[in-house]
Amino acid sequence: MIDKQNERDRRGVAIDRVGIRDLRYPIVVKDLAQKTQNTVATIAMSVDLPHHFKGTHMSRFVEVLNEHGGVVHVENLPEILRKIRKRLAASCAHMRMDFPYFIKKRAPVSKAASLMDYGATFLAHTCNQKIDFVLGVRVPVTTLCPCSKAISRHGAHNQRGEVLLQTRSKSTIWIEELIALVEDSASCELYALLKRSDEKFVTERAYDHPVFVEDLVRNIAVRARRDRRIRWYRIEATNFESIHNHNAFAVVESGPWKVRGGRYRCCANC
Repeated sequence: MIDKQNERDRRGVAIDRVGIRDLRYPIVVKDLAQKTQNTVATIAMSVDLPHHFKGTHMSRFVEVLNEHGGVVHVENLPEILRKIRKRLAASCAHMRMDFPYFIKKRAPVSKAASLMDYGATFLAHTCNQKIDFVLGVRVPVTTLCPCSKAISRHGAHNQRGEVLLQTRSKSTIWIEELIALVEDSASCELYALLKRSDEKFVTERAYDHPVFVEDLVRNIAVRARRDRRIRWYRIEATNFESIHNHNAFAVVESGPWKVRGGRYRCCANC
């Protein structure tokens, strides 16, 4: 049959990334407490396309994924990327996986157990035989305003916040560890289930640990620097303000990796 994708294109425009996105796929990820966890990822896969090719073969992305039976983790991501590059004759291959991750948590006083969901992300790409991997977590937290506490005779305003922490590491770091790092930096962590005694505890805990959004990202950065496994981090925190008609945010990123062209790169060749 005619292969239109392999026909020559004469416009002289190379494409940085072409592929598929918003593919939902069942996967198995490693779990610190239970060894493995079944979840569903939203996946994006792409490659570069030289100027002389008309198109890429989209079906081959899914073919490579199917060959791994849904078991995807840090260890086999390099193999998946290498297969994509080889199958599509590409110089670079990229993969992003966003998925919900569940942790069994106990309420601080009643010890009532419930499942708390977080967002997790695997970002991986390979160019020129090098593999780059970024692990990300999206963690909801409580923050209480230090200014409000300082100037108010009764109480202080607080709000829910959200932190996106992305890391590159020298050795294995667990999703649970990154979540704990963020939660320990906030006024208080969140729970799916709270009894009255627990609600009293988290209210008072937040009041005793006020943080601005600036404090939150700095607290996380200090903890990340102490972990010798982490060689790069990017922290973005947002407070969904409870007394303003806008939100507050802060970002801290360690060098030399920076965001360029919508992706993380260390140099012009990556």
